[in-house]
Amino acid sequence: MVINEELLAARKKVSSKRPQFIRQESWRYDRLAENWRKPKGKDNKMRKQKAGVPAIVKIGYRGPKDARGLHPSGYTDNIVYNPADLAGLDPKKDAVRLARTVGTRKRKEIIEQATKAKFKILNAGKLAPKKEDK
Repeated sequence: MVINEELLAARKKVSSKRPQFIRQESWRYDRLAENWRKPKGKDNKMRKQKAGVPAIVKIGYRGPKDARGLHPSGYTDNIVYNPADLAGLDPKKDAVRLARTVGTRKRKEIIEQATKAKFKILNAGKLAPKKEDK
């Protein structure tokens, strides 16, 4: 079930027009990876935004405000550390992501309470409740 489909569609539309930001001269040297690094040279053409060089990261390429932070399922992503953190969340809008520092015992408690409240759990793993066949 996907919620907020219109927000996800708007985010995808903006994302499709966004250029692939690549590191300056990564196409020239094999030792440079393509992952983004800000150009910092004094006479750097990319930093100066000359025509014919790749685009640099700017605020104008940002996605729609309402769609930021949404999981691809459309739910808002919320990190949960203990069962009490579920109290302020809405199962219709919020999904639960268990924090990486939570141990197995407390993880089981959180998953049990989250399934009772009908939350979507993003990273339950092997502890996910089994679906009953009807």
